[in-house]
Amino acid sequence: MVTTQGLREQAGSEPITMLTAYDAPTARVIDEAGIDVILVGDSMGNAVLGYESTLPVTIEEVKNRTAAVARATENALVVADMPFLSFGVDEAETIHNAGGMLKEAGADAVKIESGHHTVELTERLTQLGIPVMAHLGLTPQSVNQLGGYGRQGTTVDAARTLLATARDHQEAGAFSLVLEHIPANVAAQVTAELSIPTIGIGAGADCDGQVLVITDVFGLADRSPPFSAQFGDVKAEMETAVDRYREAVETGEFPADEHSRSDPELDELY
Repeated sequence: MVTTQGLREQAGSEPITMLTAYDAPTARVIDEAGIDVILVGDSMGNAVLGYESTLPVTIEEVKNRTAAVARATENALVVADMPFLSFGVDEAETIHNAGGMLKEAGADAVKIESGHHTVELTERLTQLGIPVMAHLGLTPQSVNQLGGYGRQGTTVDAARTLLATARDHQEAGAFSLVLEHIPANVAAQVTAELSIPTIGIGAGADCDGQVLVITDVFGLADRSPPFSAQFGDVKAEMETAVDRYREAVETGEFPADEHSRSDPELDELY
């Protein structure tokens, strides 16, 4: 079973694999494939809930789907995303929300979209036994402040700030760090400076691990970011299966005799 400590020890020796999941069947497939970490991301907003962004995702939506993923997972580390405004507004509420992901939903850790403002929060949660995965670079919950989903850390000052903030979160107790949509050479320098593992998404090959959204991997997404990749065509398989089902029903092929049974004593009810 993958643990936060085991993940830290894996940094620099064996690449860390992480994928998102939002339901039990998908989590079971990912877990059985030997993926190290399953992230129940607030990316569910765009990926499976039909929202235009991650901002509408609620704490209850993440908690319910985290519980489903946790029930289906035996080996992977399950990390629950903290959605927009579920943390940082009030410390007591933040602790309650984050703690609920572990205590009620069965997560092993939480992920927080981070910045200078989350350093003390990371330290406090860690002190209480709530492992924290930090997240720097492109933080989708800040899309309105950032003005879109563009690459981050692209100036010397921004890159230096990112590196300093990464160090601060490591010192605060974060067990790992997601780096999203930043220059590959910046991610490489952050990785070299930290002892905790970095997990990249659009951050180059020098991170300790990689993460992608599962609908992008499966080929189910309508739109995918330029740094993502498709590793299968599940959408085509689904379309084929649905078409075959519709045709079978319309032609009378389904249900066949083997799909139901009759009881002779019930032939004449009146």
